[in-house]
Amino acid sequence: MITVLKTFSDKTTRELSLSSLEPGAWINLVAPAQGEIEEVSLATGVPLDFLLPALDPEETSRIETDDEDGNLLVVINVPKMEGNYRFDALPLGIIITRDHLLTVGLEKNDILPSGPSAMGGVVTYKRTRFLFQILFRTATLYLKYLGQIDRRSSDIEGNLRKSMKNEELFQLLDLEKSLTYFTTALRSNRSVVDKLIRLCANSQMHDIIKVREEDEELLEDVKVEYDQAYEMVQMYSNILSGMMDAFASIISNNLNIVMKFLTSITIILAIPTVVASFWGMNVLVPFAGKPIGFWTVSGISALFAAGAAFFLWKKHML
Repeated sequence: MITVLKTFSDKTTRELSLSSLEPGAWINLVAPAQGEIEEVSLATGVPLDFLLPALDPEETSRIETDDEDGNLLVVINVPKMEGNYRFDALPLGIIITRDHLLTVGLEKNDILPSGPSAMGGVVTYKRTRFLFQILFRTATLYLKYLGQIDRRSSDIEGNLRKSMKNEELFQLLDLEKSLTYFTTALRSNRSVVDKLIRLCANSQMHDIIKVREEDEELLEDVKVEYDQAYEMVQMYSNILSGMMDAFASIISNNLNIVMKFLTSITIILAIPTVVASFWGMNVLVPFAGKPIGFWTVSGISALFAAGAAFFLWKKHML
């Protein structure tokens, strides 16, 4: 799918067609077909090598420049939610040319505006600032998902304290895998931000990346957000790893407590069975034929059972 948007001088953003492409437009490709990729490449002059990397789900974050044509490719990993306890990261390609900004991704995401009415201060012809805004929104979304992971791990922790099932452990495992994906993605994204800062300081790149004063402040904010997100994901990973080990032991201990209780109950119930077996033999036994015989045997059974229960209770086995 191809979407072309442009912000005009009156600050309004309107949708264009690829055939009526104008300078300063933003071209967004979501899971494009091969024909659409070739069409965009022909209309913008962007080589296919710049459009294809973000369509590989295993692509890592990186920066590539084409000084001859004045193109800049920035590939970052953006977070996505796959379920209540599963998160992942997918590549997003951002291409800055002399006239346009292009974004390429496998899926829709919450980073990019969904249409002209959702631009939220984004101006398409300020390509460098648009790039920094994408990076900032990505870091903010990582922080949002990390907060959700922390809250869900706390909920699982409360359930695990009294659980004997593996369901909560599987949920923790999904969260731990998500944090592993986030750690890798944030590490490579930070490298991209650091390299971008160096490129902005390079006077030879000013023809491709035009940095205004407010853009420099935004880029600094981007770096701070990524540093904070990376520190948080490392902290949560360490906490969650410790929780996995601790609660695996807790579940095993809870099961042992239940088994100990059931064993004690079995011992207590076995005593009346033994007594009844003795008095049920086909031989002469005490109290045979006496009206109080049944109650006497029942009382003896209850007495021995109570004694066994008291003994197990004193040994903290019941």
